[in-house]
Amino acid sequence: MTDEPSTPEITLEQLSGAYAMRAKFYMYMFDVLCEEYENDKAIELMSKATYRLGAEMGEKLKAHGPANIEALTEQFLNGIPCRDHLFSPELRKCDSEGMEIQFHRCPLKDNWEAAGRKGEALEMLCRSAGAIDAGMFQSAGFTFEGETWKPGRTGCCRLIVKPGSETSAV
Repeated sequence: MTDEPSTPEITLEQLSGAYAMRAKFYMYMFDVLCEEYENDKAIELMSKATYRLGAEMGEKLKAHGPANIEALTEQFLNGIPCRDHLFSPELRKCDSEGMEIQFHRCPLKDNWEAAGRKGEALEMLCRSAGAIDAGMFQSAGFTFEGETWKPGRTGCCRLIVKPGSETSAV
């Protein structure tokens, strides 16, 4: 008899807790950067860091770049754990010309709102964190034209990805 470790099952509660921790880290780091610099500089610095994280995440999508939008979309969406509960993605377009996904929820934004962030403060956090998507898709060789949440809008980010050029992978 072997006592091989079994693969642990991650619950929705655990995953939500991990997103809550990530949201708090982003929020507190952004607060510290705003205390030391003006808002634009804080957004720039946070965006650089989240872009780098996205670029690392995009490595697994490079096989589809620069133009296989359908395969990219399938791998991206299938790689989001508990996607319907946490993000509620709406695939609005997926063809050879591009992909568009509207997220109707975001666990980061949900946690920031629960912490009392709203309006411009919430928009700045979303913009800073949203650079992760640009890093991910651009590093995989695609053109990224997404938008982060803004006051007055419902839902959250809207991802717009188009084919890149043969030289667009970072």
